[in-house]
Amino acid sequence: MHSFFAMLSRMKYINRWGLMRSTQPENIAEHSLEVAYIAHVLALLRVRRFAIPCDPDRAALLGLYHDVTEIITGDLPTPVKYHSPEIRRAYGEVEALAADRLLNMLPEDLREDYASLLQENSAADEALLPLVKAADKISAVIKCVEERKTGNREFIAAEKTLREAVSAMHLPEADAFMEEFLPAYEKTLDEYE
Repeated sequence: MHSFFAMLSRMKYINRWGLMRSTQPENIAEHSLEVAYIAHVLALLRVRRFAIPCDPDRAALLGLYHDVTEIITGDLPTPVKYHSPEIRRAYGEVEALAADRLLNMLPEDLREDYASLLQENSAADEALLPLVKAADKISAVIKCVEERKTGNREFIAAEKTLREAVSAMHLPEADAFMEEFLPAYEKTLDEYE
């Protein structure tokens, strides 16, 4: 018996934004799917508009698996996770142990395939990681926009900080998403073209 996929199904039980009052809870399964969509389009933009070769499908896959260790660790709030270099380093060690535990839930002949998604990435993946990180932040911006639209002021400061963080990444692909796609999240369903 191998329990890897049974564990992955538990992503839906790990809620995000633990320090914030949300009008609509968000779990890491939902978030990871959105990150995968966004990472995919960021990589497509990189290829089509900026003529930089990369693999959009791989970017989507990295986005899909980027938070799976949180099944074991939980979603540590950003202010805690990045409070100090010591905490960040210790949390990195906990994430590595969680990845190893998940990999051990797979049959031996599949572990190497999933190791590249859960552990250290290859040189080819290193070029995609900034896109996945941008997609992660953009997904968080989207959550903030959605919460603000419901009248929840709890996310206003986070939205400003996250927008600044995306801009500070200096990724033309992320800038293009923010300019071309993010405004639609401000609209209602009836206002979509």
